[in-house]
Amino acid sequence: MDMQACTDTLRTKVGESSGLNASLKFDCGVDGVAYIDGKSVPNSVHNQDLDADCTIAITLDNLSALLSGDLEPATGFMMGKFKVSGDMSVAMKLQRVV
Repeated sequence: MDMQACTDTLRTKVGESSGLNASLKFDCGVDGVAYIDGKSVPNSVHNQDLDADCTIAITLDNLSALLSGDLEPATGFMMGKFKVSGDMSVAMKLQRVV
């Protein structure tokens, strides 16, 4: 999946029932950023400088695996596949989304 496909996938998963109610940023470095603002996922191309309650530093490959269900959030965190900064409770809510 490229960054746009990841953003589109997040858009289908995030909504009124996600319970996220916070801002979260997937920072894939040079590949781009996917930003979740509560219940919506705006276009990720220009969101690199936006502040978020929680930031997840992750590779594009691992984000793709996370969104496709090939990588469980808790397992990925424990294996060091991504790093979380900011509000950890927001990251915990991520399990409901992906």
